[in-house]
Amino acid sequence: MGKAKKSKGSTGPTGEKVLATNRRASFDYELSEKFEAGLALIGSEARSIRTTAPGIADAFVDVDRNGEAWIKQMRIATMPHAAFSHEELRPRKLLLNRSEIERMRAATEREGMTLIPTRLYYKNGRAKLELAIARGKKMHDKRQALREKTANDEARAAMARGRKDY
Repeated sequence: MGKAKKSKGSTGPTGEKVLATNRRASFDYELSEKFEAGLALIGSEARSIRTTAPGIADAFVDVDRNGEAWIKQMRIATMPHAAFSHEELRPRKLLLNRSEIERMRAATEREGMTLIPTRLYYKNGRAKLELAIARGKKMHDKRQALREKTANDEARAAMARGRKDY
């Protein structure tokens, strides 16, 4: 048996290529359950995502009455030379299972949570979005998280200095 050929677009063992991450999400929100959703894109959007990183920092997910999930305020740059261009901030449909959509709807309606995108990536040639059910942090929670991060950084630096002495 021969070795399996690695596909041209894959970047790792899972074939994921990260396009954008929402680094503010873990600072501003307490993240709980995560979901993977496909994106329904038109041609110029799919090409634009490959060339320029989309903006997901201001984006949020909305579940409508028809049981469909939509991502809103996600910025995908327009391509000036495209024959059929797209709107930069248009709502885009998310491809999820019915049970996942119902869990998201229950969390947002009953528990006062919100749905935010945490990362956008290609997986085996298809655009995927990682969503998280999140609760907004209070100001004192953010300060506490910053204190813990600073303490961890200082401890790591002290340990690194200690290793250099030996």
